[in-house]
Amino acid sequence: MIDKLGTAGVAGVLLLVAGLAVVAWTAPVVAAGLALVLIGTGLVVKGLATGLLRQFGFA
Repeated sequence: MIDKLGTAGVAGVLLLVAGLAVVAWTAPVVAAGLALVLIGTGLVVKGLATGLLRQFGFA
């Protein structure tokens, strides 16, 4: 999976986790909410991308 993300993708994931860790250190409940929002957004984007690829016959 790491080879599919590339350098920019790995850096983005690390920044995302670091930012979530900083928020969790200050306010754990807010960090849990942010984590759920990020996971939900990721699932929506994955669903949209899969649907788009399927529409064009790539998936």
